[in-house]
Amino acid sequence: MDFNLRQIRAFVAVARLGSFTRAAALLHVAQPTLTVQIRKLEQALAVRLFDRTSRSVQLTQTGRDLLPTLAHLVQDLDGLMNGVRNQGAGYQGMVRIAALPTAAAALLPPAIKSFRDAHPGAEFRVRDVIARRVLALVDAEDVDLGIAGGTAGSAAVDVLLSIEDRMHAVFPEGHPLAAAATVTPDLLVRHPLIMLDPDTSVRAVVEAGFHAAGLIPVAAGEATYMMTAVGMVRAGLGITILPSSAQEIRVAPGIASRPIEAVGFVRQISLVKKAGRTLSPVAGHFARHLVATCEPAAAAA
Repeated sequence: MDFNLRQIRAFVAVARLGSFTRAAALLHVAQPTLTVQIRKLEQALAVRLFDRTSRSVQLTQTGRDLLPTLAHLVQDLDGLMNGVRNQGAGYQGMVRIAALPTAAAALLPPAIKSFRDAHPGAEFRVRDVIARRVLALVDAEDVDLGIAGGTAGSAAVDVLLSIEDRMHAVFPEGHPLAAAATVTPDLLVRHPLIMLDPDTSVRAVVEAGFHAAGLIPVAAGEATYMMTAVGMVRAGLGITILPSSAQEIRVAPGIASRPIEAVGFVRQISLVKKAGRTLSPVAGHFARHLVATCEPAAAAA
């Protein structure tokens, strides 16, 4: 059985319009071409689909039986192909992102909003996880894009954008750090330190910064999430160190922050995808949008 979509589309058009002439005009083909398509379809099916006279075109009983199924087939295929074309243009589809909590809260929402304003068909699924999980999700292709700390030297990912995020000391209002001329590592170690979890990118940067200054920080407490660390600071349990992008610095009452003036207390934030893999059209468009959004802000910082 050898027939194709053009022949099925021709059958549906003639059946609905009751005319070879009008169907040919609708499909933008010559009438003899349309007639050949119908004849070949009938030959492939070994049945007659139309009873034709010089004045009328009528479906046979077999034609009437086939019409609903073949009409739905054409409609479904047209819908599918339109959807694929829209995805190819980057207008719709799902973008899956794994991001550090700071990026998920501060960086992504305005970028997603501006992208969806231009492309309402785009959908987003954001997973806010610690640094190690970001890379694991990218590697497993459970997400399209990752926003992680560091990773610039990893062969497992392609880095699409890298920006700097300076560390800030976070302390209660009225704390002695507020009056210091500059906030330095040797000043910080004189106070109880609330450190983030060892699996976080912030912890790695903070420890590396202290080590570069010849110091070994001693944690007076640990927390996995930044808001927990801020809560411990507000309770008077110590000070903590968070990136400047952390929303918790801005929204928590009763705390203040200052940048740490020392080499090494800067976290690299990288937008990554799995190395050697092609992003879906919509994910690729969003990645370029995010780069364009972040680069001016990074240059101004």
